[in-house]
Formats: sequence, structure tokens, C-alpha cells
Amino acid sequence: MDKNYLAIRVKELRNQRGMSQEFLAEESGLSLRTIQRIEKGESNPTGESLKRLANALNVSPDDLIDWSIKEDKKYLTYLNLSALLFLVFPLLGVLIAFILWTSKKGKIKNINKLGKNLINFEITWTILLFFIPILLFITSKIGLIKDMTLSLFFIVIGILYFSNLILILINTLRINNEKEVIYSPRFKFLK
Repeated sequence: MDKNYLAIRVKELRNQRGMSQEFLAEESGLSLRTIQRIEKGESNPTGESLKRLANALNVSPDDLIDWSIKEDKKYLTYLNLSALLFLVFPLLGVLIAFILWTSKKGKIKNINKLGKNLINFEITWTILLFFIPILLFITSKIGLIKDMTLSLFFIVIGILYFSNLILILINTLRINNEKEVIYSPRFKFLK
């Protein structure tokens, strides 16, 4: 167990929740001195103390400790690029990304956020891909769009494919430059 990571993580979570060290000590049932030592990286908590801290901070013990989380930009890049399989079949962009994400979930730094955002984006994109043409067809039949041509249909589909491709490629560069990825628009199917 990395004492420095734990110290940073406990202090970070405590501050995010607006807790003082005294309040955290009270909520966890640990002494103030124990909290101070943990946050300074002077000591490792026992298993029971770790559980108490996690409960008081409303997280799991695994969220406090970096047991096996490692950085792997290469895997994050593969995960992101796996969504390009939408070019073969739209649902493949979702399925393969989901399989890659769940196989390493919690084991690679930033994979949970990237995986959720990517899959939410791909699901949203797939829904749009299927429903926008249907909506265009219906609006042309009821007269809202007077001259529904086949070219408008292909333009819309082309824009959807192009935007998906560009976002995946941009986010690949952002992963390699260690910047936060941006997938938009997306609905939150996975939270």
C-alpha cells in the first residue's frame, strides 16, 4: 500500500466533501491524531481503520488504495480506437469498447471515466444514426419537409459518421497528450 497515495487521496476526498480533520475523525471513530498521521503519510491504517475511513468518506476501501491501478496510455488508446469498429457495423463500436472497458475496469488509471464516456457517446451516436433517418422520412411523408431527397438522407448519415470518426481521432490525440477526453453529445446510460 502506497502511503503517499493514500495520504493524498484521503485529504482530497475529505476536502471534496467539505470535512475538517476533526469531523472525519468523529465520523470514522478514529482519533484526530490518526487522521493527521494518515494524511501526512506517516502511517498506514489497519484494515478496520481503512474501512472506517472509507465509510466516513462514503467510498469503497478500494477507492482509497491504489492496489493495482497503473497508467497505461496504450490500452486507453486501444479502447478509444476500438470504437472505430462502428465503421464496420454501428453496434460493434459499443460492444467491443464495452468488452475492453469491463475487462480492465478499475485496473488502469482513468479507464472508468474514459470507458463510460466513450460507451455513452457510442450508444447516443447509434441511437441518432437509427432515429434521425426515420425522423427525416416521417417528416417528409407528413409534409414538414417538402422535398425529401435521398441526398439529404445520405448527407445526414455522412455527417454522423464523420463526426464520430473525428471525435475518436481527436480523443486519441488527447489521450496521448494526457488531456481529458471530450465526447459530445452523449446521454448518460452508464453512470
